[in-house]
Amino acid sequence: MPFIKWITEVGKNDALLVGGKGANLGEVAKLATVPPGFIVTSEAFRYFQQSVGLAERIREVLNAYIRSGEPEEYEKASAEIRRMVEEAPLPPELERAIVEAYMRLGEEVGIKDVAVAVRSSATAEDIPEASFAGQQDTYLNVRGAEKVVYYVKKVWSSLYTARALYYRDKMGIPHEKSLMAVVVQKLVNARSAGVIFTLDPTNGDTSKVVIEASWGLGESVARGLVTPDEYVVDKATFKIVEKRISPKKVAVVRDEAGLTKEVELPPEKANAPALSDEEAVELAKMAVKLEQHYGHALDIEFAVDADLPFPRNLFILQARPETVWSRKAERPKASVVPAGTVVVKGIPASPGVAVGTAKVCLTLEDAKKKLKKGDILVTKMTDPDWVPYMKLAAAIVTDEGGRTSHAAIVSRELGIPAVVGTGNATSVLKDGEVYTVDGSRGVVLAGAVAAKAEEAKAPAAAVAPPREIILHIYRAVPTGTKVYMNLGEPEKIDEYKDLPFDGIGLMRIEFVISSWVGQHPLYLLSIGQEQKFVDKMAEGIAKVASAIYPRPVVVRFSDFKSNEYRGLEGGEKFEPEERNPMLGWRGVSRYVSPQYEKAFRLELRAIKKVRDEMGLNNVWVMAPFVRTVWEAERFSRLLEEEGLYRDRDFKVWAMAEVPSIAFMVEEFAEYFDGFSVGSNDLTQLVLGVDRDNDFLVRINPRYFDEREAPVLKAIYELIRRAHRVGRTVSICGQGPSVYPQLVEFLVRAGIDSISVNPDAVLQTRVLVASVELKVLRERLDAIYSALYKRDSDEEFAEIVKKVFGGVKY
Repeated sequence: MPFIKWITEVGKNDALLVGGKGANLGEVAKLATVPPGFIVTSEAFRYFQQSVGLAERIREVLNAYIRSGEPEEYEKASAEIRRMVEEAPLPPELERAIVEAYMRLGEEVGIKDVAVAVRSSATAEDIPEASFAGQQDTYLNVRGAEKVVYYVKKVWSSLYTARALYYRDKMGIPHEKSLMAVVVQKLVNARSAGVIFTLDPTNGDTSKVVIEASWGLGESVARGLVTPDEYVVDKATFKIVEKRISPKKVAVVRDEAGLTKEVELPPEKANAPALSDEEAVELAKMAVKLEQHYGHALDIEFAVDADLPFPRNLFILQARPETVWSRKAERPKASVVPAGTVVVKGIPASPGVAVGTAKVCLTLEDAKKKLKKGDILVTKMTDPDWVPYMKLAAAIVTDEGGRTSHAAIVSRELGIPAVVGTGNATSVLKDGEVYTVDGSRGVVLAGAVAAKAEEAKAPAAAVAPPREIILHIYRAVPTGTKVYMNLGEPEKIDEYKDLPFDGIGLMRIEFVISSWVGQHPLYLLSIGQEQKFVDKMAEGIAKVASAIYPRPVVVRFSDFKSNEYRGLEGGEKFEPEERNPMLGWRGVSRYVSPQYEKAFRLELRAIKKVRDEMGLNNVWVMAPFVRTVWEAERFSRLLEEEGLYRDRDFKVWAMAEVPSIAFMVEEFAEYFDGFSVGSNDLTQLVLGVDRDNDFLVRINPRYFDEREAPVLKAIYELIRRAHRVGRTVSICGQGPSVYPQLVEFLVRAGIDSISVNPDAVLQTRVLVASVELKVLRERLDAIYSALYKRDSDEEFAEIVKKVFGGVKY
């Protein structure tokens, strides 16, 4: 019964003994360099279970706790089983085998107490038919034999996480047949790291190897913290055919305690390539060799060791089957994807790639006459009147605007690729010509560089995956911080309703007014058709609220600017000409004004109709662009006059967009149950930058960036002070959908919920969960640190009691 196997001793046929990861690493080691190490086998795990009678006790816990398959049952069963595994004593002979292997590894690499990674390798991992990614644990920077033994048991116990238990049940994999091996490898002192695809992941082109790299650990690439450098290598010639070096402003590194941290890089480092050309080519050769060996496309993780010379500094960390293009029935061949010439550059506004015929529309009349479904809409800028035509477009390109412009926001919500702020698209792009719009890179290419959407039959980026997968993800990734979704078009809820969101954190009523009503509310009042407004608005809200009931829908009252209202039928009669509508008559200032109050009451009556007549008490409301406390008081009085009273089933929130709310949270809290950060407007007003003006952003993107310290400080103060007075805080601006670092900041700051665009819901839920686990681990590490400073078991028990309550450990 082998307890230990060295990585160089195993291969792909040993998965039952060393798990999927261990077998893959052994197979890779035959063809490429992997960090040295050993594997504590699944037989060692089985022996451990048998020696302490764990198998029967685990079965009893599962039978006792899991009855109806609810997430709470899996959580309780997991906690109990993991406690049993971690508390059970290790047989002396098994502990001795692990210690001896670790000591031998240290001797081989010439480092006493060598730092290692202790990684899970379940016996069903890394197979094409099922994905177990992220279900078991990995521990980095482990030093010393005692710690290695400790973390081997921690990895064993992670075989019984709630999400792993649930997944095995759904996949029909018996728990008793699922075993765990543990890989123990020397840590690479990563100068650079990243991923390699043995095909082009954007289009499935199998003639290329694509390498993404950044400074430090690969986590910065995996978490999307940076735009990595990209090297495209031709497989036939091993020449670099494309190379893009991006500014990589941060790197993820390990601190002294072994935890990861982000560090800012100086400009000269940030702008330097993370790989030399020689390193990129050598990595591509390794990848092709591995692909040929395995017989299918691969997704490979690599690291470059800072302490070793080329080529001994290149290490393959993991190789797994590529799972996107390999699952498509037909994979595009290289000949179908010709190289494209960039004809227009702009700001990436909405991700995705689309091919279509350009229609240059300088006016709405142009759009009405020329635009057909599947065309590329090319215009100077859009406003709410353009939404019906935007829905027809395969992609949108504008001369003006930034990533928070109307065109950008609506495109993201509709799932349409968009490039904004090009400056010259309407003059450069030709009517009737075919172009490819790459919204992820912010470029327009000549010709059909990719297959048309209807030909490729590729789902839109934000369309929900199959319901079974979504429900699994929803249950398998619980978060304490609620993940909400932003929504504009009510019709889109049928596509999105199965995404794992906890509610709609922002429903923009402007879409209902412009698309479903189309007429200015004061105009309807003037001709005696105000009930049309009430009924249409109620219909749009009810469609969403009923689809996701009982999850809440936070309806933001209308926030058109005067120039946008003028575009509605009859609007020119009621709207003033303002020099800067962005900072003018909008939000609550409009509702409480004598000129508009009657129209706002129509919105209130629509909400009351949805809640009272239609019985949808999951509808809450939110006031946009609140400036002053007296304004908030008058707004609150209007709600009550229309029969809308705050209670446990009806919450009234305020958009925290104007810095005055952050300064006077306590005073505003008298009139609102919660606040939702509008990061676009808050950034605009804190940094003094017009968010619709792309000129400054072209000079330096940091002129409008939610991650600037003054904006973060305003958000932090809002959360801290709102919680003091018992109010919740959410965020519904664009920032969290774009910047993973901002999500981590918000979770650490204690925000109650984060609302993101539909295409960001899945990754945001996973990211929030990972940050919450990281914070929990840091707190546990603090306890361990306190333990090392104390000798008394009683004092340690006291710390545990304070942190965990009366739980027995």
